[in-house]
Amino acid sequence: MSVKVIIFDFDGTLADTLELLIKIINRLAGEFGYKPATKADIERLQNLTSREIIRQSGIAIFKIPSLLRRVKIELNKEIHSVLPIKGIEKVLKELKQKGYRLGILTSNSPENVKIFLENNKLTDLFDYIYSGSTIFGKSKLMKWLLKQENLTPQEVIYVGDEVRDIEAAKKSRIGMIAVSWGFHSKQLLAAQQPDCAIDEPSQLIEALARLQKL
Repeated sequence: MSVKVIIFDFDGTLADTLELLIKIINRLAGEFGYKPATKADIERLQNLTSREIIRQSGIAIFKIPSLLRRVKIELNKEIHSVLPIKGIEKVLKELKQKGYRLGILTSNSPENVKIFLENNKLTDLFDYIYSGSTIFGKSKLMKWLLKQENLTPQEVIYVGDEVRDIEAAKKSRIGMIAVSWGFHSKQLLAAQQPDCAIDEPSQLIEALARLQKL
């Protein structure tokens, strides 16, 4: 591989939003007709794919787009309190120094991402932000990114914390590094066979070096 660009998922991969998102989703439970999740529920859900979680939640499919919009709006009200994943800032700076171009591809809103980057003084590290509104539409967004930036799949690595990230990368034929510090469990991610899996941000540099040799 001849990797030039590293694309990161946002929530759970770069931004430590998990607890806040759980709080927001539980707050909206009554309005959208599903039960709030307990700590035990969250641990169980971390071993289920997004599709399985939706099926088990009991929420009507037609309500999901509205729910996602509300979650982004509610997150926007508290985005100023969100911090980067511990250790990720140092790694991002090192990658930039090595000459990689960095980007973000997310189902969160561009506004939330930009506010987070500005608040944490990370804006200058990223070359672009791509955002899509659908929960399962990341592969289309990835292909659009490749086209817009005139990149081949072999030049890009995607870094994410969910099964849908792995699925999207495979559909787009780009390399994938799964991280276990986000939402989905290490076991569930491994079962999807990403190109590489890591447990700490500090392992990202070595993982990229290994993939470069393939």
